[in-house]
Amino acid sequence: MRIYYSDTFALPLPEGHRFPIAKYALLREQVVAERSGDLFIAEAAADADILRAHDRDYLRRMQSALMEEREMRRIGFPWSPQLVERSRRSVGATIGACRAALAGDGFAVSLAGGTHHAYADHGEGYCVFNDSAIAARVMQAEGRIRRALIVDCDVHQGNGTAAIFAEDETIFTFSIHSAKNYPFHKERSHLDIALDDGTGDEAYLVALEDGLSEAIERSRADLAIYLAGADPYQGDRLGRLKLTKDGLLARDRLVFETCRAAGIPVAITMAGGYGRNIADTVEIHANTVRLAAVMSV
Repeated sequence: MRIYYSDTFALPLPEGHRFPIAKYALLREQVVAERSGDLFIAEAAADADILRAHDRDYLRRMQSALMEEREMRRIGFPWSPQLVERSRRSVGATIGACRAALAGDGFAVSLAGGTHHAYADHGEGYCVFNDSAIAARVMQAEGRIRRALIVDCDVHQGNGTAAIFAEDETIFTFSIHSAKNYPFHKERSHLDIALDDGTGDEAYLVALEDGLSEAIERSRADLAIYLAGADPYQGDRLGRLKLTKDGLLARDRLVFETCRAAGIPVAITMAGGYGRNIADTVEIHANTVRLAAVMSV
């Protein structure tokens, strides 16, 4: 199983913004220790790839340091060349994972990605470019797929992804998320399941199983892109759900087994995770990677 990561240096972020990205270096260290032979450096996504899902003017201003301060506040990071490069590499990792999953691996992983709050014309919520949207359209343009399913299990609704594909019936968006959490204005996915605060393992898994069954039937997908957020965890500071680590692993298994039974390859991205203890977030993401490796054998 191929695992893609971004070989870029750390962003120079102010203290208040360090926590969204610190997990990536720790996760990579964990995966290197366990599966170093499966790791591949992601190529940066080209402009032509990004423009399959984003407006030309937004890309131009983002890569040329022309973004206004209010726009960057909406994203949550200060502008820097490193931010742009890291975002390109994150998209490239998801593209690579999609290609690998479709090439016969069945499962492949990006150790970043899941930047589902990025719209065609702006970023928000720590998301610059929407890697899932770009990768799905790149796979279509390359003739690898006709239809895709995006299974978004981040605790926050994938509003940017939903907006990008609102009029596109070939990319089916399914989001299962906390009803009262960010973003406070939700877009309409092709299928949304909004959960009450405090939802735990049992109720979550029942809802997910029902949603997956409907999404697979309606999407008729050739590929699934799975956003395996760690933030439904009960110890996450930006989540409002109460899943345990065992529950999150059962969630991953349900997604993987359901897609495999339907004959749908799966590209996996990490999406959100903001644990009060960062080690918990890294463990949850590492568990997803471990399970995908087992399933791919």
